Amino acid sequence: MSAIDDRATWHSRAQALKPRTQAFIDGRYRDADSGETFECVNPATGALLARVASCGAADVDAAVASARRAFEAGHWSRMAPAARKRVLRRFAELLMQHRDELALTETLDMGKPIADSLAVDIPAAARCIEWYAEAIDKVYDEVAPTAHQTVALVTREPVGVVGAIVPWNFPLLMASWKLGPALATGNSVVLKPSEKSPLTALRVAGLAIEAGLPEGVLNVVPGFGHTAGEPLALHMDVDCIAFTGSTRIGRRMLEYSGRSNMKRVWLECGGKSPNIVLADAPDLERAAQAAALGIFFNQGEMCSAASRLLAQESILEPLVERIVEIGRGMAPGDPLDPATRVGALVDRAQLDTVMGYIEAGRGEGARIRLGGERVLEETGGCFVEPTVFDRVRGDMKIAREEIFGPVLSVIGFRDEAQALALANDTMYGLVSAVWSRDIGTAHRVAKSLRAGTVYVNCYDADDITVPFGGFKQSGNGRDKSLHALDKYTELKTTWIDLGT
Repeated sequence: MSAIDDRATWHSRAQALKPRTQAFIDGRYRDADSGETFECVNPATGALLARVASCGAADVDAAVASARRAFEAGHWSRMAPAARKRVLRRFAELLMQHRDELALTETLDMGKPIADSLAVDIPAAARCIEWYAEAIDKVYDEVAPTAHQTVALVTREPVGVVGAIVPWNFPLLMASWKLGPALATGNSVVLKPSEKSPLTALRVAGLAIEAGLPEGVLNVVPGFGHTAGEPLALHMDVDCIAFTGSTRIGRRMLEYSGRSNMKRVWLECGGKSPNIVLADAPDLERAAQAAALGIFFNQGEMCSAASRLLAQESILEPLVERIVEIGRGMAPGDPLDPATRVGALVDRAQLDTVMGYIEAGRGEGARIRLGGERVLEETGGCFVEPTVFDRVRGDMKIAREEIFGPVLSVIGFRDEAQALALANDTMYGLVSAVWSRDIGTAHRVAKSLRAGTVYVNCYDADDITVPFGGFKQSGNGRDKSLHALDKYTELKTTWIDLGT
């Protein structure tokens, strides 16, 4: 950011912002069929941002029909991979050209600090689109090792119409994790953003057309889960649902598949991630920094948040003291202030949920070492202090359920065996971590943790080149990396008999 990008500048830009609020279907913006809208509210102030088209079954039908026509026409689905690459690269360039606008929209819509929207969310979304653009003309099909008189080809084909349902915590980034591989492989997409943060999805739909994406290939239907998400997941002409959200709704997606056309369902759901710090951790200061950022970054609204700190008893107290000190320096503030590190929770419902968990922790006997209160109420916003509980038992509600807020549960353990038992005693299996200076210990613990990602002597390291997804009820399939292409393609075998 330049020197002029201060708090006052961002507030001035916010006053001038006029976000897109209509659905995007068949290459154009349009009102919902019913004419209904819903309110989009700034969680930092409680002020109305916009009234957004509230899509229903009729709008979903129109979007799916548009996506199917585009797919069957073949202007995108049968376009040469190198040509699709050029369009998607241009799309990524446009995301970065509009970075300030998109970052501002993201911050106003869901409350995250503008510094994070600028430095993390928008560049990572653009990087994702660009990476899949570059990857798609470098993925080869196969010739099977059959007998001499036959040739068997194994080829990838796009699955067809993809319904992408994405959450509110990283609105554009989570959408890009679906759009990148789905579009690169030639599919048409109907994107349903969260009703809590629909604005960037609506804006980038127009940028995709500007980049050269044919009309109908990308449609965006804002609305509620029961009015837009459910019709999309039940639609008989949708071939695949790619979902990121809660485990509760993920289960429902599987039910909808069985009730409709047995569409493929790919899920990235919740987490209650264990961050294990052994007494021989190589750098306790670094472990404390990572633990604090792992739970307080993005207000703790992350499925991969380091929400359970498992600390060996001999180092527990100095580790917690340092985390508390770091947390005190991360007081919530105005999301449009570039100095703010913790912004607002996404809405009042999430605020009430987080405060309910804090009260449950108190009630079950855990001790608050930091925070635990709502703050900045005078702003009208949804702000909660970074909160640290210690004396937490593994059977407590705050240790077992996903809070999705800046609330850390600290659990002590005696030895490696107890740490592993505590870590794996969860229905989730998204992310985990272990801190040890001994390479043998680190490998042994990592192999025993039931999670899709295991960090060793770090937390929340990330790159588009590695897969992301979970074990157990954290979901199935993987976002990111070349493995994500598997979700949006079908394998076809073509068997040729050369003997006739």
